[in-house]
Amino acid sequence: MRKPGRWILAALFLVGVVWMIAGRRGTRPSQTSRAPARVTAPVERVVEGSVRIRVEVLNGTGIRGMARRATAAMRDAGFDVVSSGNADERADSSLVLVRSGRMDWGALAVKALGGARVEARPDSSRYIDLTIIVGTRWRPPPEPLDP
Repeated sequence: MRKPGRWILAALFLVGVVWMIAGRRGTRPSQTSRAPARVTAPVERVVEGSVRIRVEVLNGTGIRGMARRATAAMRDAGFDVVSSGNADERADSSLVLVRSGRMDWGALAVKALGGARVEARPDSSRYIDLTIIVGTRWRPPPEPLDP
């Protein structure tokens, strides 16, 4: 008499082999329809660890898309950008408004932006730590080229 355990092991082995072969089907690079990977310039992360600095980014340039580009730059630097939009007025230079009283976080944002003025304007009703108004003098990091 044969032991039934060997048949179960053989069947499981066969199912595993078939599953692996079926899983590999269609994964050749020529058959995938994924977009090419985005290549970005290395960005120095100024916020490390479990610190979450909540940031609002506003476009004060009048140039379309600058808030989006500043949002990407701030996220690459480790900030938690929770909202973005347009500022009410145009700004020549960038401005970091410290809402939570942590001026050291404002200094981190200035470092990530590559320069800006910092002002303390506490506002506990906003649930954010910093408001960044991007000015016309700010130069965003280069975007990758997608062919």
